[in-house]
Amino acid sequence: MIEVVAAALINLQGQVLMQRRRANRAHGGLWEFPGGKVEPRETDLEALQREIAEELGIALDRDAIVYLAEAADADGGIVIRLYSCRRWHGEAAALDADALQWYDPGSLGLLAMPPLDVPLAAAVKEMLEGAK
Repeated sequence: MIEVVAAALINLQGQVLMQRRRANRAHGGLWEFPGGKVEPRETDLEALQREIAEELGIALDRDAIVYLAEAADADGGIVIRLYSCRRWHGEAAALDADALQWYDPGSLGLLAMPPLDVPLAAAVKEMLEGAK
């Protein structure tokens, strides 16, 4: 099984940061939550902090990382665990993606995404709209 961690970064306006995958990769051109594979002997939080630093050039505030949801493909070969985070240090940059964009929760469902990101986006929307 491939274990993946991803972050729903939420700004002060309640918007969520999404990244567009590079065109030359699997699911190229689709929008996703930033993150990546958990390496052997790495905890989810360690992997999430490493991946976000590599992909966005920011440092997540460890105390602000909260588990939100997970999604797995039908055969259980891939599982993505999504964490929300509202505090980080630095300004996010598209270091490993074609683009970054902040989206209102209601707009997430309109984005073209890889299949496993769709239920995760719904969980983020539900969390943020339930908080109002």
